[in-house]
Amino acid sequence: MKKVFGYPEFSAEGERVLCTYDNEYSDMLMDVRVYRMKAGTTRTFQRTGEETAVLLLSGKIRYEWEGNAETVSRKDVFTEGPWCVHVCTGTEVKVTAQEDSEILVQCTHNDREFPAKLYKPEDAPWGYSCVGKFGNVAKRRVNTIFDHDIAPYSNMVLGEVLNDRGNWSGYLPHRHPQPECYYFMFDHPEGFGASFVGDQVFKSVDGSFSAIPGGALHPQAVAPGYQMYTCWMIRHLEGNPWLQTDRCEDERYTWLHDAEF
Repeated sequence: MKKVFGYPEFSAEGERVLCTYDNEYSDMLMDVRVYRMKAGTTRTFQRTGEETAVLLLSGKIRYEWEGNAETVSRKDVFTEGPWCVHVCTGTEVKVTAQEDSEILVQCTHNDREFPAKLYKPEDAPWGYSCVGKFGNVAKRRVNTIFDHDIAPYSNMVLGEVLNDRGNWSGYLPHRHPQPECYYFMFDHPEGFGASFVGDQVFKSVDGSFSAIPGGALHPQAVAPGYQMYTCWMIRHLEGNPWLQTDRCEDERYTWLHDAEF
């Protein structure tokens, strides 16, 4: 059985590897890593035949790409919106930490050339989902940094979810044919939740992730008292991109839409 959960540690160089094209999570068809950067350090990202998104999770960094430069900051993922540079094959992104920072880097194969873009918090506003439904225990905030509607030239989707304390997300249990990766962070280091992938369940903790094969149901929940952040990353399939309308709820649970709580 393919592994669908991971608890990777940071290396001595500050790299946390989630999925790659040839590790046990290769079904994700993406390369996803998180980096801790000390103030004053620089990392450069450039891949041939792949597109790259560099998302700021926390701290203050200077992006440099295609002759552009922008210094951006984010206190944390729970209080401020996302900054992300998205570039095509062969384009270099240089990141210099102005203070201790964390970034997430998402890549996948894509030979298309397209204009680089810096996504700002106002480009991906938080919006509440499922307000008042299911006893209001599935209310959460969601943003979409880019998807097929926003960036039809991309082979990826990138967004974020904030679970309210004790609430569910990805609910009702739903599936789609495209693979998806979740990266979890909590507002307190001891925070935890539960992530379901098909019939498997694991304890989600700060820095853990789930690798969701296409077709698997994947709801999750967070413990009361804690706020959970999920970076959600989907890989489009050839001829079958993920669309916002592709969310397919399991028919066993759809009666809950009309239930009284």
